[in-house]
Amino acid sequence: MMRRGWRLGAVVLLAAICASGAQRPGLVDSSSDLGPLPADRYHFTPQDYQQSRRASALLVRQCMAEHGHPDFPLDPRFPSDPIVATAVSTDYGVLDLAEARRWGYGWDPARSMESQPKGRRMSDAEYQDYPDCNADANRRLMRGIDAKRDWLYASTRAVDIDKAVKRDPRLRAAWETWSRCVAERGFSRYPDPVAAYTDTAWRRGSDGNTRHTRRERDTAVADVTCKRRHHTAELWHAVQAREQAVDIAGHRDRYTAGLKALRKYRATVDDVLRKLG
Repeated sequence: MMRRGWRLGAVVLLAAICASGAQRPGLVDSSSDLGPLPADRYHFTPQDYQQSRRASALLVRQCMAEHGHPDFPLDPRFPSDPIVATAVSTDYGVLDLAEARRWGYGWDPARSMESQPKGRRMSDAEYQDYPDCNADANRRLMRGIDAKRDWLYASTRAVDIDKAVKRDPRLRAAWETWSRCVAERGFSRYPDPVAAYTDTAWRRGSDGNTRHTRRERDTAVADVTCKRRHHTAELWHAVQAREQAVDIAGHRDRYTAGLKALRKYRATVDDVLRKLG
């Protein structure tokens, strides 16, 4: 019943898209424009990440003070800057046409600096105690949660769901249409949009950013243009929604336990922020 419902929903969605696409060009500029997915409520969010990062920093600072480092910064730099390798992922590849024109499959280099630590460097003595305090902070935030069984259970299902999505014949046909469209514009015949996004020809650096070459930018523009013309991301999203709904229905108890663990974690983070923040 659940499977049938999502199939019908996908058909209705695509019919509406095709009817209105010509009047509403550029509607989908990011994955958020496509709307929520069934599994979203079970996942760690960007807000969760920011909140937990601050809570962890507060606990680390408290622990470091107990180890004789009373002025330890909340956002410290390491004694020497490490080489940072950034994993780049995307659900549907690039979607924003303006971004594609300017940055191809990368982004404004100035944005890469936003995640760099803002505090002073740790001293060597602080660095010796930091790993233990960091581990202690993680233990305190995860207290009462079965990390092996329940923690972020939805994330453990993502690989199997993704395999099911990629097997969907409608999506494979949509990718073929998109691929032919890109090739007709003089670019490589990629099997799917993610293959275009992750092409090694773009020579991503350790921060995950690309070189923004003319070829890269032109390819990205063709990529987005073809997605918009054939509503590739919309169908992809509908297939994801259907497969997630099926998986949730088939593992209801585990998803519920995972959500309970996530809510407990959020409550612990909120408590730390209330007491120390």
